Amino acid sequence: MRLLMLGGTEFVGRAIVEAALGRGWDVTVFHRGRHEPPAGVRSLLGDRTAMDGLAALAESDGEWDVVVDTWSGAPRAIRDTARLLVDRGGRYVYVSSCSVYAWAPPAGYTEDAPLVEGASADAERTEYARDKLGGELAAVSAFGAERALLVRCGLILGPYENIGRLPWWLTRIARGGPVLAPGPRDLPVQYVDVRDLAEWVLGAVERELGGAYNLVAPRGHTTMGTLLDACVRVTGGRAELRWTEPEVILGAGIQPWTQLPVWVPAGSDMYDALYGADVSRAVGAGLRCRTVSETVSDTWGWLRGLGGVAPRRVDRPAVGLAPEAEAKLLRTRP
Repeated sequence: MRLLMLGGTEFVGRAIVEAALGRGWDVTVFHRGRHEPPAGVRSLLGDRTAMDGLAALAESDGEWDVVVDTWSGAPRAIRDTARLLVDRGGRYVYVSSCSVYAWAPPAGYTEDAPLVEGASADAERTEYARDKLGGELAAVSAFGAERALLVRCGLILGPYENIGRLPWWLTRIARGGPVLAPGPRDLPVQYVDVRDLAEWVLGAVERELGGAYNLVAPRGHTTMGTLLDACVRVTGGRAELRWTEPEVILGAGIQPWTQLPVWVPAGSDMYDALYGADVSRAVGAGLRCRTVSETVSDTWGWLRGLGGVAPRRVDRPAVGLAPEAEAKLLRTRP
């Protein structure tokens, strides 16, 4: 198989490239040159936001069985790329997001749930949900519904994460001492390991799948307790998790998801949206999820290899709770 990866040097794109190389695929990576791509790929340089930024692709004589795109900016960049490649690529995979569903989707929502309004394939950058849906529209407009695969992901964790959610928890827990742990311990959460995402995408390409799929682990795959306990184990067990009721945390003005990554209180619209997706379609199409321990352990190993400092996307806000805010709440919690 011949793969053209748009991006391919960070997080999701890099995981897909490595998985494809592991299958013996021929891989071309189109990127801006800010990071080195994995060894063994053909590299094309270009910036999709610049004038003539697709020149290297336009001038290339390459043809590919599949194009994979993770873009999250202006949908017009996907429109222009897809139009350029429509006769040179067999299929177009767009790594989208469950954020494309109209707010707030009820728990158990499927791929048929209503979508956000106001999205356009021709738009400049607006806001994340509309831009992701605009990207879907652009892919389908060029390649058609049968040749376009729309991968609507939820929370993505694992090695190479450049958002900082699991790296923040690992780094905080590695410092040891009392750690504010947002309860309850048995709160179910859904995420997908980036490597499981990559393997599913490549398998779906081999089976020539098209259409939209929610892609995240099945509900009940793990809990906040299982996730944070795994962090304690892999970092050496010097931390003491202080499980704290949601009402206490919210009452202190601490924000879920951003200041306490991954955690969202049950019963909220945000919880149902983030951790309520029905993924039976993806499971039926081959989704397999590795254990929480493996995801956490491998992420810690990768993070330690970087000296404990994870890369972070500059276009996303920093996540995590300031030490003084954590200490203050731990001093006053009942």
